[in-house]
Amino acid sequence: MDLYLAVVVGALYAIAVYLLLRRSVFRLVIGLAILSHAANLLVFTAGGVTRGRAPIAGEGGAVAGPVADPLPQALILTAIVISFAVLGYALVLARRACLTAATDDVDRFRTSEA
Repeated sequence: MDLYLAVVVGALYAIAVYLLLRRSVFRLVIGLAILSHAANLLVFTAGGVTRGRAPIAGEGGAVAGPVADPLPQALILTAIVISFAVLGYALVLARRACLTAATDDVDRFRTSEA
């Protein structure tokens, strides 16, 4: 399972870097979204995938058997909220830049600065 998740994380990072290096603004934004998903999956994989019971201690604090670690899940939930805000800001910024420059090409943005 860990090998499968490592391959998926690597593929997502590769796709994200490829899209970030394109000349289109909206491909850049999609690459940013995929990069955040890859980072979330990496944190989840590094935290350990345990198929067990909920991370709730019984009476007296005794925990029997494998339990899921709640810390990576909490970190990922926080990262999802932050990445959603960054993605929303990037979309608004990209839309405004494209409307101002009348193009989607990043290289043509420099000619419209003057």
